[in-house]
Amino acid sequence: MRWLTMAFALLLAACGGQQTATPTFIAEGNPPILSDWGMMVSDGRSLTLSEGVLAYDLNTPLFSDYAHKQRTIWMPDGVNAIYREGDVLDFPVGTVITKTFYYPRGDAADEVRLTTATATGWRPDGLDLSDIRLVETRILVHRESGWIALPYVWNEDQTEAVLQRAGDLQHLTLVSEDGSRQALPYAVPNANQCAGCHAINNTTRQIQPIGPAARHINREYAYATGAQNQLTAMVEAGYLEDHPALDAAPQAAVYTDLSAPLDDRARSYLDINCAHCHNPVGPADTSGLHLNADAPVGPNLGLCKLPIAAGGGTGGRRFSIQPGQPDESILVYRMEINDPGSMMPELGRSVRHEEGIALITDWIAQMEARCHQAG
Repeated sequence: MRWLTMAFALLLAACGGQQTATPTFIAEGNPPILSDWGMMVSDGRSLTLSEGVLAYDLNTPLFSDYAHKQRTIWMPDGVNAIYREGDVLDFPVGTVITKTFYYPRGDAADEVRLTTATATGWRPDGLDLSDIRLVETRILVHRESGWIALPYVWNEDQTEAVLQRAGDLQHLTLVSEDGSRQALPYAVPNANQCAGCHAINNTTRQIQPIGPAARHINREYAYATGAQNQLTAMVEAGYLEDHPALDAAPQAAVYTDLSAPLDDRARSYLDINCAHCHNPVGPADTSGLHLNADAPVGPNLGLCKLPIAAGGGTGGRRFSIQPGQPDESILVYRMEINDPGSMMPELGRSVRHEEGIALITDWIAQMEARCHQAG
C-alpha cells in the first residue's frame, strides 16, 4: 500500500536528516503556501518530489516563453484514474497535479537562459537548483465541487512558493545561446486566467487538466528506477486502472522529431498549444477554427477559411491558412506577432516561439491546395 511505502521513506529520511513532506489532499480553502500540499520540498539547494508523487512529461508540450516544466501527479490511497481514449484521463476526486516552471540561470540576477535542451539540474526525482531559477508552481486539485486552479510564486531563496491568486509579473531577460537578449515580462496567470485556459468546454465552463491525455503521455520517462512508459508507470503506482496495449494507444508526435511526418508534428503542436480553446465546444468556438488532433482537414482546420472573429488580428491576410503560402496565412501572423490584442495564444506567452513558427510555416508551405480568391 502507498501509505506503507511513504512511511518507510519518511523514516529513512528522518534518520538521514533529509527534509521530507507528506502529500496531502486539501478538500477546501486556498492554502497560502505550496508546502501545505506536501508534493515537493525545497531547501534552496535542491527540490525533491515527495514519496508517491509521480513525475511525467508530454510528447509535445505547451509553449510557455521557453520555460522548462516539471509535471507531477499524486492521488490519495484507494483511488485511481480511468483510461479514456481520446480525452484527458478521468481523474478521481483527491487528485493533485502540479506544474513547476523554471529556467536555467543567466549571469545577471534578472537573466535566464534560453535552451531547448533538457535544463542542467533536472533529476528524475526533482531539480538541482544550483543553476536553476524557480518561477512558479501551479496546482490543479480535483475537489468534490470540481477542479480548482491555484498559482504559487517562488520566493527569492527558492525555499517556498506563496499563493498569488491575483497573479504576478516578473521582469526577466531571456538570453539566447548566441548571446542575444530580449525582454521577458513573465506573467504568472491569476486564478481566473488559469480557470479560463482549463475550461475547454465553453458551455459547462468546468475546468479540467489539459496535458495528461493518453496521446500526450504515452511515452517513456527517465524515472529514478529506469526508463518506463508513463501509462505503465501510472498503473504500477496504482494511479491508473488499466490501459490498452501501448502500440494500440494513441500517441501524439514529438514536434521536434524530424523522423516523424511533418503533418503529424504540426498537428500535435497545434493540438497542445491551441485546441484547449480552438475546438468545436471551446472558448474560441465562435471562430469556427478547430485545431484539435482529430479535426478533419478542411475549412474548420483553417484551410481557405475566412476569419469570423479575428477582429484586427488578421494582419491584412485573407485566410486562416493559405495553402502553400505561410506568409499570407493568418495563423502564422498571429504566432509571429507579440501584440497582446492580436497574438495567439492570448495567454501564456510574451515572446515568439521561433521553433513553433518555423514548424507551422513549413507545414503550410508544403500544402498543395489553392484558395479561391473571389471578391
